[in-house]
Amino acid sequence: QVHVVESGGGLVQAGRSLRLSCVASGSTLSGYAMGWYRQAAGKQRELVAGIGSNGTAVYSKSVKDRFTIARNNARNTVQLQMNSLKAEDTAVYYCVARPIGESHEYWGQGTQVTVSS
Repeated sequence: QVHVVESGGGLVQAGRSLRLSCVASGSTLSGYAMGWYRQAAGKQRELVAGIGSNGTAVYSKSVKDRFTIARNNARNTVQLQMNSLKAEDTAVYYCVARPIGESHEYWGQGTQVTVSS
């Protein structure tokens, strides 16, 4: 069973950048698909970016070309580089790990990102 912990959130002005990190323990990430979700106040949780065990990445339309997801299996980490942040990116961001070929997921506690306009 893997345990994931997010870090790197905070308050930033619109147009600036933040990098979120997700550190896993309890298992190596090489056997997991990883993703970042976010949930803004009053809205449903949504997938922001995902990355497969082979490094293939997917992004939501709202963040494509601004955010980059990357994984380092040797260090058991996944990062989300967020550039050109907008006020609408304000949300709690969650790291999620899903074992390859399985349906259950492991969620972190989340990290708050607030973008001031």
